[in-house]
Amino acid sequence: MASLSFKIQATDALSKARAGTIITDHGSIETPIFMPVGTVGSVKAVTQQQLKEQVKAEIILGNTYHLYLRPGLQVLEAAGGLHRFNGWYKPILTDSGGFQVFSLAKSRKINEEGVVFRSHIDGSKHLFTPERAIDIQRSMGGDIMMAFDECPPGASAYDYAKTSMQLTHRWLDRCLNQFNNSPDKYGYTQNLFPIVQGGVHHDLRKASCEYISAKEATGNAIGGLSVGEPIEMMYEICNLCCDNLPENKPRYLMGVGTPWNILECIGMGIDMFDCVMPTRNGRNAMLFTSQGIMNIDNKKWEHDFSVLDDGIDCETSNYYSKAYVRHLFKSKEYLGLIIASIHNLAFYLWLVKQARLHIIQGDFVSWKLGMVNRLQHRL
Repeated sequence: MASLSFKIQATDALSKARAGTIITDHGSIETPIFMPVGTVGSVKAVTQQQLKEQVKAEIILGNTYHLYLRPGLQVLEAAGGLHRFNGWYKPILTDSGGFQVFSLAKSRKINEEGVVFRSHIDGSKHLFTPERAIDIQRSMGGDIMMAFDECPPGASAYDYAKTSMQLTHRWLDRCLNQFNNSPDKYGYTQNLFPIVQGGVHHDLRKASCEYISAKEATGNAIGGLSVGEPIEMMYEICNLCCDNLPENKPRYLMGVGTPWNILECIGMGIDMFDCVMPTRNGRNAMLFTSQGIMNIDNKKWEHDFSVLDDGIDCETSNYYSKAYVRHLFKSKEYLGLIIASIHNLAFYLWLVKQARLHIIQGDFVSWKLGMVNRLQHRL
């Protein structure tokens, strides 16, 4: 079995966008790509069959913190890893639990060794170290594993961001040591991506890019964005990081974001994205469509019997009417949440595939400008 490889098929002449292919032992991934978030081994309200056939997902995420707590490593190992446990036989990326270090600030303590936190399930105390994060992800069996990092808040002062970045770098070295001295668990190759940190401070981000680039990993991630900083600052830092990360390795922007965020960041050279927004917003009646944003709860859709979106390639989006889906939400029927989740995910996957097509065609920038305006329009 071979390590992950990345091949660039086309680059855009007027931006830094590129169309490529990531090859893993569980299959290939055409980039740019959006990865649905399967926090506890499932993408909320969507079956694996729907992900494959309607959403047309190529890779999904699993969350180390949540899966470690439940069902636990004993169950995952007995099943033969997460692929066999949840029936998703395409690539899986596992995060390291580092973001929970950020999001569970009230129930954790950080020190050099790692992070002590209390379970949100039963209050029990646990220690995540860089070595433990690698061991857990080995047991989960993700094709792409993430280094354990600290994600500082978006508005962190310089000194805090610097201290946090340096800790992340020391943890990275420990992650790499554990990764290099532990075997792949289930007969296929696992890969480790380091994570760039440094807050919104240019010199720290550049230094972090240089530090992790020197590790020559199979891919690299940009963390600590979309965590409270202004959107223009997010773009600024993303652009800077892309300029300072290897061109021949995939770049993963963690936790971003809206459809227009994704298009802008593709133009800066990002290849991989994930975000809970399509499913979370879908469950709250916000639909992203090829013509703009729709609040399906609004009365204006009560007598609109046109389909949700005939502009994208998705059986669900092309089948159910706006009036019917609104009725489901008003009636608090689970089916409404399912349809909205499938639709939003299918839209996101359609959008990145369109971006890829226009990069290859050579008109990405002009297409992007029109799409960014259209996608933000409130229907």
